[in-house]
Amino acid sequence: MTATGEPVLSVRGLAKRYGAVQALAGMDLDVHAGEVLAICGDNGAGKSTLIRMVSGADTPSAGEIRLRGKAVRFASPQDALARGVATIYQDLALAPRLAIYQNVFMGAELTRRLGPLRVLDKKTMIEQASGWMAQLGSAVTDARRPVASLSGGQRQSVAIGRALRWNAEVVVMDEPTAALGVKETAQVLDLIRALNGTGKTVLLVSHNMADVVAVAHRVAILKQGRKVIDRPVAGLDADALSHMVMTGRQAA
Repeated sequence: MTATGEPVLSVRGLAKRYGAVQALAGMDLDVHAGEVLAICGDNGAGKSTLIRMVSGADTPSAGEIRLRGKAVRFASPQDALARGVATIYQDLALAPRLAIYQNVFMGAELTRRLGPLRVLDKKTMIEQASGWMAQLGSAVTDARRPVASLSGGQRQSVAIGRALRWNAEVVVMDEPTAALGVKETAQVLDLIRALNGTGKTVLLVSHNMADVVAVAHRVAILKQGRKVIDRPVAGLDADALSHMVMTGRQAA
């Protein structure tokens, strides 16, 4: 993929300090529409800090975040979501006892008028949730199934379906294949491709270099709170990428 035009999301001089600890220092990063950008780095590199600020969970100490060219300051994750940036954390934040459609529409349930009352429009929510799951190529076709009955990969599809329901333009995925087996990891990678195929921009945080090589167009590598590498993934294999993460230097 070739990045063109104005970035859909960019950060300039982004910094975060926690007391005496400089977690992020002067970060510049552009995320272009329709790309999968991987964020990589060792523990303590600044990945989580960057994601927390982009998602609205934390505020920068300095610098700015721009969305479609305009400076924004997210007051909360809900504020970021309302502006088109959805974050799917490792724990997915799903309610296992509830059905798929209830998780997809949680906090934004659809209603219909029944005489003088408004009641939940379960039929429409089930139909729409099933549609989003089908759009992602998920094998789960019954949106009435409880999330507790789903595999790890299937639960990821529910979390992504919720991002589609909010019509998020940018979807941040934090270690989506962590603790998953080989088969489920392959399912999640297919979900990321399907999500990107709908035109969504994906910001992927991952420790798994094989996953990055499989789905990302570009990789930004952080080290000690700074971006040290920003390049296309094309031409790299997982070993070369791992070496770059460890050394902070471009592969030969």
